[in-house]
Amino acid sequence: MATVHANSAREAVTKMCTLPLLAGSNVSASFVVPTVASSVDLVVHLGMDADGHRRVREITALPGRVEGDVVETADIFVRQGQDLVRADGFPPHPERFARAGHDLGALLGRA
Repeated sequence: MATVHANSAREAVTKMCTLPLLAGSNVSASFVVPTVASSVDLVVHLGMDADGHRRVREITALPGRVEGDVVETADIFVRQGQDLVRADGFPPHPERFARAGHDLGALLGRA
């Protein structure tokens, strides 16, 4: 687990791919982008509401695919008004959740 400051889940993924490139010419996008895509499963984006409370704004999956140096993402939950609602995406590597003792179907509202 890690934190990164960003305005959206997609922007967080972009930052995770871009910030290592600041290390210099010994690190390239051809290494960093697929590494991020294959090693990060989920991004949970929090935002501050007008009342000062932090709330989950979106949960996005990284299925592990890259297209033209862009990491593919899939929305799992998105905020609609006051509600966090299920989107069409699905987390990659369901076996990792099972090994950790989590019922992915139940977590996604399919129990």
